[in-house]
Amino acid sequence: MPRGGRWSSSHRGSSPPCRAGRARPSSTRRRGPSRSISGFIAYALCAADEALRDANWLPSENEKKERTGVSIGGGIGSISDILDASQLIAENRLRRLSPFFIPKILINMASGHVSMKYGFQGPNHAAVTACATGAHSIGDATRMIQFGDADVMVAGGTESSIDALSIAGFSRLRALSTKYNSLPQASSRPFDCGRDGFVIGEGCGVMVLEALDHAMERGAKIYAEVRGYGMSGDAHHITQPQNDGRGAILAMERALEQSGLQADQIDYLNAHATSTPLGDAVEATAIKSVFGHHATSGGLALSSTKGAIGHLLGAAGSVEAIFTVLAIHHGVAPPTLNLEQPDLLFEGAFMP
Repeated sequence: MPRGGRWSSSHRGSSPPCRAGRARPSSTRRRGPSRSISGFIAYALCAADEALRDANWLPSENEKKERTGVSIGGGIGSISDILDASQLIAENRLRRLSPFFIPKILINMASGHVSMKYGFQGPNHAAVTACATGAHSIGDATRMIQFGDADVMVAGGTESSIDALSIAGFSRLRALSTKYNSLPQASSRPFDCGRDGFVIGEGCGVMVLEALDHAMERGAKIYAEVRGYGMSGDAHHITQPQNDGRGAILAMERALEQSGLQADQIDYLNAHATSTPLGDAVEATAIKSVFGHHATSGGLALSSTKGAIGHLLGAAGSVEAIFTVLAIHHGVAPPTLNLEQPDLLFEGAFMP
């Protein structure tokens, strides 16, 4: 959790954020179009490049490019560019405003730049659904393949939101951790009794999805298979979940139904658990409701990787999907960092 960058210790009232290493893909070093690339777009370009190379999918034939799409969304976009631009307007320095200001802040430009770099002409999609963005991007991409719109989709979420304004906004929501400012590494502690808020992180997670027969035909390296995808809205409050976890329950039940699997066939669950007092408790209640005896008997491994990387907002769902895929691939579940005293909702064998 490095100090510095767009955050300093003068931004009191919240723990230092978790920031990814500086991202600057080679394509952004040129003059011209490079000026239209902001941080969240650069993260997407870097992550997409890594994913495509790992998947060995860099087609040169037009037919393959036309059957390859991109579904990369974001939660906030480039809030730092918005802040800088508003400062120029306030100082009556309109001529200093970049003509690329609008393209730099549009969420869909992450998908747009990836498609332009590789010439992908399939579906181009950008979900903007706050913390669910990364998961929605992957689920939507899966359905596009199932519907026949594409053979391959580059999917994920990206975020570059560590900025004084976003930190101030989340602080005013009282969503950020403040109890552990003297020990920032301990601030993000999902499911722990001492949790008091989340830590902002940033970065990007991208995976390459493709039709199973297409992957097998070309001898692709297959990590996992998407079996089900569930969505819901709890229709309750703009930031606060229902105490009974009904929204989360519906999403999990719908994913299970689509997958054709039973609850007791699930071995590992990567929780959203952001380290907020109410959010983690509601999620634990929802998990216990859906998985019942399977969870309470210790059959379900459960963890939140936000203890290690913080809350990546729009990128959270896709980064955590990658953690989950790798857990399946290697047969090792990641731990929940800073979990010292589990919430009292957990008991017996039902422990993160």
